[in-house]
Amino acid sequence: MVPGMTSKGGFEPVFCTIVPPHVLDKLARHDDPALSGPARRSLEHDAYQRTKRRLTTVIGAAAVAPPEGAAADRPHRTVYDAEHTQDLPGTKVREEGSEPGSDASVNRAYAGLGATFDLYLKVYGRHSIDGNGLPLDATVHFGEGYDNAFWNGEQMVFGDGDNEVFLDFTIPVDVIGHELTHGVTQHTANLDYHGQSGALNESVSDVFGSLIKQYTLGQTAAEADWLIGAGLLAPRVTGKALRSMKAPGTAYDDDVLGKDPQPARMEDYVRTSRDNGGVHINSGIPNHAFYLTATALGGHSWEKAGQIWYDVLTGGDLKEDAQFTDFATLTVKAARERYGAGDELRAVQKAWEQVGVRTL
Repeated sequence: MVPGMTSKGGFEPVFCTIVPPHVLDKLARHDDPALSGPARRSLEHDAYQRTKRRLTTVIGAAAVAPPEGAAADRPHRTVYDAEHTQDLPGTKVREEGSEPGSDASVNRAYAGLGATFDLYLKVYGRHSIDGNGLPLDATVHFGEGYDNAFWNGEQMVFGDGDNEVFLDFTIPVDVIGHELTHGVTQHTANLDYHGQSGALNESVSDVFGSLIKQYTLGQTAAEADWLIGAGLLAPRVTGKALRSMKAPGTAYDDDVLGKDPQPARMEDYVRTSRDNGGVHINSGIPNHAFYLTATALGGHSWEKAGQIWYDVLTGGDLKEDAQFTDFATLTVKAARERYGAGDELRAVQKAWEQVGVRTL
């Protein structure tokens, strides 16, 4: 099947952002224009990019091949500066092999692209996002006070944040890894972006975003913070991150942002028509299942728990409209096939049982 093509013969038009729309919606209704203004502009930017993404899926994106002579075991990174416009990709400011400059956002984006490439290659033998050496492009300083980061199907884009609620989106490496993993999913299982399959799409990005951070820091499962977007929230915000895999629903509790709505168990599954059926909310359930699996196994999470999840994502059996039960069942199958009927299998089975997701 062509990457990005659905089994029905079309292309799934996915535009993936790190900050959920329900968070920006709440900010956009705030009385303080310093909070509502950037949020409204960010929502407008996202609506425009979402429409553009749909158009791209209809007419087809231009194929991008690795540069001639490029080594398969090396990334090919290019970072651009949008200079606070919405024009992509912007002005080229750093390319593969060049020295760091004075712009910290450029340097962090470049490093985050490399960290993501390294995990997928060195741990899972995957050559870039598409498995075929896809060049990694990123644009920084997108828009005016843009409160988000996204993968648009072709490249990474980072806003500077409003400095009231959100800081620069290049700060957390797991945000970079999260968004690039949407590209991996796009080129493999291509999970539908709504309901439970959409929550799985978001969860897979959180899982590998967290693993990229842990791999970069050399952390074990016990040492990791299991937070997504730590360091992104401004000092005025009462919270630690956008999401917590260890304790979904506890990442923030703020008078402006409200309380983190993520559930950790199926009994608390949120049924909503917003956010494509709550894809950023209900992802807390499979997120927590991965956390429980990884911490039960101990050691480095990318080695066994991550391998099982990667096997499911890339194995070919995961359907685009997969539900939580389908994904859980495939992780049990993958654990058994790779490791036998040992601790790994038991850890996976117990984790899904603890979050209330049955396996077949």
